[in-house]
Amino acid sequence: MAVFTRVTESDVSAWLSDYSLGSLLELQGIPAGIENTNYFVTTSNGRFVLTLFEKLTSAELPFFLNLMSHLARHGIPCPAPVANGKNDFLGELNGKPACIVSRLSGKSVTQPSVANCAAVGAMLGQMHSASLSFGSEMVNPRGSAWRSNAAQQVRAFISAEEAALLDREVTLHAHYPAADLPRGVIHADLFRDNVLMDGERVGGLIDFYFACTDALIYDVAITVNDWCMAADGTLDAERTRALLNAYHAVRPFTAAEAAVWAMTLRVAALRFWISRLYDLNLPRDGEMVNPHDPKHFKRILQNHIATPQPVWL
Repeated sequence: MAVFTRVTESDVSAWLSDYSLGSLLELQGIPAGIENTNYFVTTSNGRFVLTLFEKLTSAELPFFLNLMSHLARHGIPCPAPVANGKNDFLGELNGKPACIVSRLSGKSVTQPSVANCAAVGAMLGQMHSASLSFGSEMVNPRGSAWRSNAAQQVRAFISAEEAALLDREVTLHAHYPAADLPRGVIHADLFRDNVLMDGERVGGLIDFYFACTDALIYDVAITVNDWCMAADGTLDAERTRALLNAYHAVRPFTAAEAAVWAMTLRVAALRFWISRLYDLNLPRDGEMVNPHDPKHFKRILQNHIATPQPVWL
């Protein structure tokens, strides 16, 4: 389980007294995620998700909560934050910043179909389009400077061959993204476990707490690297084209984006290889029990390097 701040039913009942959500009926911990503590909360007025933030501060959180509220108002199925009696989305519970949001329908899929990938591509395009009218910006906290710094910290835990690969890729991508790429607010972590599928449609996009302002095509590459990957770490052509074509129908790709697609897949794989190396070898106390295997994204990165013309439209 992730970092987990224990709260009791009496804690939550008292906290909910500042909201117009009815009385607490059920409280259930969610054994998922590696960044925050989450509970399912059922009240007499409906079903919600309570989040206690373990890393992000009260000063950082308004960007994410306001973004989700903006997207929800524009028809994107994402958690809608609920304001308290002071008209604030953010409160405090057991010493941690906390919020409560709507609970969405659907469940994550482990073996996405072509139709699933198409639905996710279309929804990602809709999310990017809706985010263009969002007035705030957030520098990507996992950008070039972070990649360089984190790579140096994990070098002691990997082989000389892996360190050489890491150094080459960090240097190569030091100036990503290019200035002429369309930018906006991206999800930056739209893996399968952060999408709830309701049949063949997207029931919800969740966990926006890595969202930031960056190249939109980078978000597409992050998504493709998870949703469209075959077991051997290579792109499945049918799923990849389904996702890309569905996205393109909503927000057409530019020539500049097409030109950097191969490199963008690589930098997206590099980001998650580094973060998984970091989480495995330099975890915070109690942060997680089962860190993800870094070798998965190392293999994806190596396959992208070996395929200079990856699947495109």
